[in-house]
Amino acid sequence: MRKTTIATLILLVFLCSLLPAQNANNDTYIKAMTTPDPITKAKLLKEYITNNPGAQYENFACAELCTLQYSGKTASDTIKYGEKAIELGGLDALKQCHVLTFVANEYVSQGQNLPRASNYAAQIVKIAKSNKNSDLAPAATWNQFIGAGSFLQGQALEKTKNYKGAVDAYITAYNILKSPQIIPNLKKLGKALYDGKAYKDAEKALKIAATNGKDFASIYYYANALNKNGKTEDALSNYKMAYMKQKSGGIAFNIGIILAKKAEKNASFTDEALKYLLDASFLSQANSKKAMQMAESLYFFSKKDLQYNEKVQQLQQRSKKLEDLTNAFNNKFGEKDEEDLTDGEKSEMESTLKQIEAEQEAVKKLEAETQAVLQGFQQLLEKAKQRLGIQ
Repeated sequence: MRKTTIATLILLVFLCSLLPAQNANNDTYIKAMTTPDPITKAKLLKEYITNNPGAQYENFACAELCTLQYSGKTASDTIKYGEKAIELGGLDALKQCHVLTFVANEYVSQGQNLPRASNYAAQIVKIAKSNKNSDLAPAATWNQFIGAGSFLQGQALEKTKNYKGAVDAYITAYNILKSPQIIPNLKKLGKALYDGKAYKDAEKALKIAATNGKDFASIYYYANALNKNGKTEDALSNYKMAYMKQKSGGIAFNIGIILAKKAEKNASFTDEALKYLLDASFLSQANSKKAMQMAESLYFFSKKDLQYNEKVQQLQQRSKKLEDLTNAFNNKFGEKDEEDLTDGEKSEMESTLKQIEAEQEAVKKLEAETQAVLQGFQQLLEKAKQRLGIQ
């Protein structure tokens, strides 16, 4: 019992001998943390760390130097003190998220240690998600950290060319932060993925850029990606939006193709398909001939109300019959005078002449009807020119 008491007394004496120095060191830390001037605060914190390695609040001092904004601070300062704070540990979740954010951001900005930056960003998201219901900060603050961590992870992944992973991270960030700053990243990645034929991932990236940025290029490539993925209805509506922003022959051609396909089952789409195909024939050098051929086929052979194909066939048949009747008449009666004909021959000649006259009338009528159809197509061409301002 006596030995235990002595040992306790010796320990108390030893601890008491350390208190003045420890308190003095802590005073420096406390003074630093309570000063309003950032430069003075940084100076005192650096002295505290330098003069007292392994001090009680070294982790918090490093964390503060990492996140503190003061004149003369460098990127290497942020990284050095941040990495030290992370290494020492013992930070509360909120401070930990701040430090990880600052360090990851510096790595991303410099394009260095990107796998580490991505790892730190993932840690931010994980810590923030696990503390959403804690009393350290409101849920909105943790959501902001989830968004910021996701954005930083997207940047790190993008710079390492992990475009698919970057898209997922950026989308998460945008859905939380709603920041326009993220849209250009998604637009750029969407175009790269589209060019690489990764159409599903391109669609994901370009959806936010198209629906929120609403610029021509985003909408156009989003429509292309949708079309490649077989989502023709969504592609059609986005092609139309893009065409309203910029009269492009390529877009008009794509719209015309989709509508022409729809017109095969529903004739009500025919006129709209014709409009875009004729626009494409004037605007698209690459697709001009094909667009015109499709428009002609759609107009002359698919518009059932015009019955152009049937009328052409009838005209051919009637013209052939007229030719045959005329040849037969000339062969039989061409060299004979009427007074030389028998009564039977006269009756036959009159009957043949009536047939020839009837066929001539039929041919004349059919020619007028087919000509009207041709003029109708010509009118559509003129309307297309007027619509596009072509002289």
